Amino acid sequence: MVRIAAVADAGGIARVHIASWQVAYEGVFSHDFLGSLDLDVRTGWWEALLLRGQRITFVADTEAGVAGFCLIGPSGDAGWGEIFAIYVDPAHWGQGLGRALLAAGERQLAEDRFEKALLWVLESNQRARDFYERQGWVRGRRIRLEAIGGTEVTEVRYERGLEPP
Repeated sequence: MVRIAAVADAGGIARVHIASWQVAYEGVFSHDFLGSLDLDVRTGWWEALLLRGQRITFVADTEAGVAGFCLIGPSGDAGWGEIFAIYVDPAHWGQGLGRALLAAGERQLAEDRFEKALLWVLESNQRARDFYERQGWVRGRRIRLEAIGGTEVTEVRYERGLEPP
């Protein structure tokens, strides 16, 4: 069900990315911004990212195709691994795909010899924050401000130790 993504998965990843943003961030970002997310543009972005091969992307497959993804790699913070993105198609929320993707990402970071990992999440995204906390992630002290789609948002950092493989 969870595997490393191939370039051919870019369209499915982009579709999940847009669908999850449009549901999860309704009321956070403007309707116009969320409606303007373009599948072709996002697919091209994912194709380029997957071709570079600098980070690992896991996908969760269902009978209908890619239903979720998790993007991982070394953090800009020395010695830390990072979960850069994890999204599941809203039609598949609550089915365990997020847990499976996060576990795959954590295992890979541990295999890559990281002892600790971090991720950033919108402070207002309580659903995601609750999910991470249920998986053993702890809110760190750091926050950052980001401008996304013309909206300034606060992101909070979550951290956890990783079990050696």
